[in-house]
This record gives sequence, C-alpha cells and structure tokens, in this order.
Amino acid sequence: MFNTTSSYVSVNGIKLHYYRTGGGKPPLVLAHGITDDGLCWTPSAEVFAKDFDVIMVDARGHGKSDAPEDGYTLQNLGTDLAGVIQALELEKPIILGHSMGAITAFVAAGLYPSMPRAILLEDPPPFWMNAPQDENFKIGFTAWINSLKQKTREELLSECREQNPAWSEAEFEPWINSKHRVSPNVAAFIDASDMNSIDLPNLFKKITCPALIISADTKRGAASSEKDVAQIKTLIPHIQTTHIDGAGHNIRREQFSTYIETIQNFLKEL
Repeated sequence: MFNTTSSYVSVNGIKLHYYRTGGGKPPLVLAHGITDDGLCWTPSAEVFAKDFDVIMVDARGHGKSDAPEDGYTLQNLGTDLAGVIQALELEKPIILGHSMGAITAFVAAGLYPSMPRAILLEDPPPFWMNAPQDENFKIGFTAWINSLKQKTREELLSECREQNPAWSEAEFEPWINSKHRVSPNVAAFIDASDMNSIDLPNLFKKITCPALIISADTKRGAASSEKDVAQIKTLIPHIQTTHIDGAGHNIRREQFSTYIETIQNFLKEL
C-alpha cells in the first residue's frame, strides 16, 4: 500500500480517525459511503496522491472512529467533516464524496460555503427529494450490517467477488475490512432524525463553490435518477453533471478508469 499517516482529531465530542498521504500538496478530502471507511478509497487515493495531499476520513461509526449510540444526523455529517478540515488546518480543500459521503460534502459546503475549493459527488442518495425510508428498511439494513460482521473474511470475499465482477482485486480487502469494523448504529443515517429540519433544498442553495455530480445507471443500482439530478440543478444552478454508463452505485469501483479521468478533467479546470 502507498504511504499514509494515521491519526485522530476530536470533533463534536468524539474522536474521528483519518489517513493522510501528505507531501505539502493541495488537500483533497475523501468522504466514504455508509458501511465503507477511509481505506475503501485506496485504489483512487493512490492515483490522486500524485498531485494531492489526500485525507481519507473515517466517518463516525465507521473504521477506527468512535461509534456513539446516537448523533447520526445530516448536520453532524457536515460538521464532523468540517471539524476535521479545521483541526488539520486544511486550506480550501477539495471534497470528494461517495453516497453518504456525497451528502456529507453537500451539507458541509452548505453550512460552510467559504470552506471548500470544490465538491465532487459520486452518486449521492436523493435525500433532497424528502423521501424518508420506511422503518422496516432501516431494520433490514441493521440486520444486513450484523450479518456481514458475522461472516468470515473468506465468505465475504466470495460473495463480493460474485456480486461485483467488475471490481478490481484491490477493492475487495478494504471493503471486507470496513464491514467488520462498522457499527450497526450507522443505520440511523438511512433516515436521519434531522432529515426535514435541516432543509436540504435551502441548504444546497447556499453552496457557492464549483461542484460536480457524477451519476450512473439506476438499472444497475445507482441511487440518483435523471429526475433527481435535474432537481439538484434547480437548487445549485452552477453545478456540473456527468453520467458514466455501465456503472451502478459504486461508480469508481465499476468504471474505474472513466471515473478517474472524469475527476481529473474537472480538477484541471479549477
């Protein structure tokens, strides 16, 4: 694996863990999806580290970060990430988020418009459409997390390979490790208690930095449809959008080369 340092910062009354490549380069903060953790970015981070100081954060309840009983809100997603950025004294970082991490980037950029240099969003779930999940879905999601934690590494590897034939070998080990480390408490993010009160549509209107949303095929499991992306454009008129064919929710894992090229082209224009 490429060289990283590993440390903690105290934010919002908990300890959050992060990995960092360093090197005095412009900062790029990576925010992972639910049940993943910072090291799930490893294949992408290895590429980005050539040009950036890459910071891979473990969100609360994930990886080596604290997993409190409560506090799994959209507000805390944003303020947790902003707290890490402030604690590390990162100057105008670029934030790239996947799924839950994409919502994290959206919230952080809305709460702190002057903080990011840019945000990039890989298939965010369309929480801005105000469609809270059924309680049974959350219960099922918790059960799924618990079932993963009870399986052996060999069982998880076999299942992940079978279900994700387009993934490279480099993706499997970080994915497996993240599932053994995640807390079932994170299921609360599925229908965060502040979903309505935080008013995502109004928050998104406060985002002023350059932004890119990367979408994929809903038939393959992508979370955001063309309609959802169109709604984002009404809230953030300056946001750029791009669609990557042949991928579902895990765009970078399924169409790695196209994904990396898309990110790099956007960053070159900043």
